Amino acid sequence: MSVATAERASIAELYDALVELLGPRGVTTDRRMLERASVDGARMSPVISEMLPLGVAEIVAFPTTAEDIARVVDAAVSRGVPVTPRGKGTGNYGQAIPSHGGLVLDTSRARAIVEVADGVITADAGAPMAQLEQAARETGQQLWMYPSTMNSSVGGFLAGGSGGTGTIAHGANHMGFVVALEVVHADGSGLHHVVGEEAQRYVHNYGTAGIIARASVRLEPAVDWRALYASFETFAGPLSVLRELGRLEPLPRLVSADTREVSAALPQDPAIPRGRSSLRAILHPDTVATATALIEGAGGRVEDVRTGAAEGAKLSTLSYNHPIEWLQKSRPGHYYHLEVGGDILADDIALVHDTIGGGLLHIEAGHTVPIGMLAAEYRGPEEVLAAIARLEAIGVGVHNCHQWNVDFEMPRTVELARSTDPRGLLNPGKLNPDYRGPQKGSIR
Repeated sequence: MSVATAERASIAELYDALVELLGPRGVTTDRRMLERASVDGARMSPVISEMLPLGVAEIVAFPTTAEDIARVVDAAVSRGVPVTPRGKGTGNYGQAIPSHGGLVLDTSRARAIVEVADGVITADAGAPMAQLEQAARETGQQLWMYPSTMNSSVGGFLAGGSGGTGTIAHGANHMGFVVALEVVHADGSGLHHVVGEEAQRYVHNYGTAGIIARASVRLEPAVDWRALYASFETFAGPLSVLRELGRLEPLPRLVSADTREVSAALPQDPAIPRGRSSLRAILHPDTVATATALIEGAGGRVEDVRTGAAEGAKLSTLSYNHPIEWLQKSRPGHYYHLEVGGDILADDIALVHDTIGGGLLHIEAGHTVPIGMLAAEYRGPEEVLAAIARLEAIGVGVHNCHQWNVDFEMPRTVELARSTDPRGLLNPGKLNPDYRGPQKGSIR
């Protein structure tokens, strides 16, 4: 029997096993469904877009509980079929694309809220973060941190994200956010309960060392936040007050600002006037007056102050990579973007923009220094690498997000995967210590 024939036989056998486990609606090999499950938001990256598609699933499973997630993984790995976990598919860089075919494990139907306790909420991996926030608020609590894409799943956010609304107070990379996880290894051993530092080893590694099936994350007392919208004639205005706003006590949930060009690309809202630089903040109600004085003292004007959890959530969707994504939609294929950080973003934005031959910044008040997304005209992957070098030379911290390889605690994840995934079946192609960036036409 040839290798190809053996692989087809394994998929057919797995299909039958999953039908028995999940029912006929819990598994599919329909071509349209396979293609739909094999894409994420990678088209945001012009570098990765040049290489799409990176891979296509051969079978997709839709478990509805954490226990079924474990059973599906066990069924696949026992037959040597690679498994690519997928949440809501909101990631931007191909981490959920099945580069080696095999099974896509779509967790989006496993969305039960298991428990809301004092300071902790537990949910299955596919539960949307907005659902967790709503459940928490019904008990007078709120999520300690949530992503700008609030419809992303808790499992996907923990496996692929790195921070979100709330990082001014709590920092990024989920440190302290994750209380416990139920994870699945590629050895047929079912669910493993991990807590504290052990749980952190499974965060932000795209399921390459263990797939998150259930998560317990931290809550804090709810705040009746205010969503403040302001505008300035130029970008210099919000830059002059961004850090001071970010240090208000009690600390804000979020402070964001954009150049006039990026602001003009945002969804139309009377509080985001065209031709002006927008600043938006999720503030504790006790700090609104102080924030207003700071803004007006810097020549800005407060456009609106809105009340309610929904308004804060809406404002959060205009933070982090979202403004630059709106800019990219205004001129498809024209812009690339980089994650950046450092005081120089606020202190000398003209130098930053000039260093990459003209650019547009979305900026956030970070936990320690300003962070943001920097957009510039795309002239090919080589120019992206050259721009990174020039930015680093002037003191800008840069993360090259145009790649799908694990980029957080790589040695730790490699060491963990040696025992949890000895055959390399969990999201293969995403954990390569020798990775040096995407090459057009290749996948590693």
